[in-house]
Amino acid sequence: MSEDQAGGSKPFDPFEQFRSMRDVYLDGMAKVMVDAVNTEAYAQATGAMLENSLTISAPFREAMEKSMLQVLQQLSLPSRQDFTALADRFTNLEMRLDDMDAKLDRIEKQTHAQQPFTTDEPANAPDSNVKAQVAKPRAAREPVATNRVAKKQAKPRKRNARNGTR
Repeated sequence: MSEDQAGGSKPFDPFEQFRSMRDVYLDGMAKVMVDAVNTEAYAQATGAMLENSLTISAPFREAMEKSMLQVLQQLSLPSRQDFTALADRFTNLEMRLDDMDAKLDRIEKQTHAQQPFTTDEPANAPDSNVKAQVAKPRAAREPVATNRVAKKQAKPRKRNARNGTR
């Protein structure tokens, strides 16, 4: 065995110096580029180039949108405008349903508040040991579940489009 292999030293690599020079060069260039990019002049120049490219591409983009709209119409497919119109209509419908639900809740509270209290048993109780019997409201005696109330209990409330709550 040779002394280099036995001693554990690295074999000679002629490209090691080139790699170290490359690394030093790239580190220096990275620092210069970061400094150049973080200036106000660079931001203004980039903004001007972007503005020019958008101005130049605007007619092509409009022509592409018109042709795409015609293709979608020929294929009987909905366009972006169709989806936004539907979304607006659904939002309006949901808001109206929420308003109707609130009105129905108010009406239901008013009708429960106006119902008279009735007793199930006669006023003269045959048992003299009974001190007094309290009349229970009708809602407490018999649970009455209308379709609307039953549906409301079965399903969770949907998100309200106006205030984002449940």
